[in-house]
Amino acid sequence: MRGVSAPAPRDARSSDVGRLVVRCPDRPGIVAALSGLMADAGANIIDSQQHSSDPSGGTFTLRLEFFLAGLTARRPDLEAALAELAGEFSLTWRLTEAAYRPRLAVFVSRADHVLQELLYRVDAGDLRAEIAVIVSNHPDLEPVARAHGVPFHHVPVTPQTKAAAEARALELIGDVDLVVLARYMQIVSADFCSRFPERLINIHHSFLPAFVGANPYQAAADRGVKLIGATAHYVTPELDAGPIIEQEVARIDHRATVEDMRRVGRYVERQVLAQAVTWHVEDRVIVDGAKTIVFA
Repeated sequence: MRGVSAPAPRDARSSDVGRLVVRCPDRPGIVAALSGLMADAGANIIDSQQHSSDPSGGTFTLRLEFFLAGLTARRPDLEAALAELAGEFSLTWRLTEAAYRPRLAVFVSRADHVLQELLYRVDAGDLRAEIAVIVSNHPDLEPVARAHGVPFHHVPVTPQTKAAAEARALELIGDVDLVVLARYMQIVSADFCSRFPERLINIHHSFLPAFVGANPYQAAADRGVKLIGATAHYVTPELDAGPIIEQEVARIDHRATVEDMRRVGRYVERQVLAQAVTWHVEDRVIVDGAKTIVFA
């Protein structure tokens, strides 16, 4: 069984492939400067995507993948060159190695559908990450975690013990790269959010704000809704208001029962959360204020 302190494995298929994500004020010459830097380092750019919010005074964002033989050993020199360029162009940047598999902590309650999707995609190699630990406020999903060899921790939560439970959960997950709330039916505190800026993802149905409460599907059925949706977003202290990463909908009609709607909702939630997590671990998401730029 994998322990939470074990180093994340590396993926040999991505050896010597790097990713560079850049954000800065838009101006002429940024792409030329970055391309020149890569060429001087001997790197071959294999994919590049860019966006400008406004070519006159806007914000420029770029994600590129490159191949550089001996990347790990040569990374310090590349980072030094990027730091020098950052001063000239006011760049904020992030450099990662595609071979690194980020370590995830997944928080769940009783519903297993989104957890099962994440576990399947990791096992299949479609999600190049490691689920290092699963934390739940209920014991129900321990057999699922055990079947996949992932440590499971039951941390009960009540209004009176919420602060202590969060502190215990933080001890258990250790130093992870991303926290995923996979239908975790608890509101995390502002302090918890602050520990994982842009590294905490949640999934919920897209009936909000029209249908709130414990039984939104019944309320939606009573109103005759025709679309079932889900939203994955980064978590901020303001409830369900963080930057949206991915959304999807499925159409239904008058024949759908409440249970039909829940079934469709589970399907959409699985797809949306897994896609959002995949984009995050592949460095495809850039937060831009209240929004995101996703280089899918």
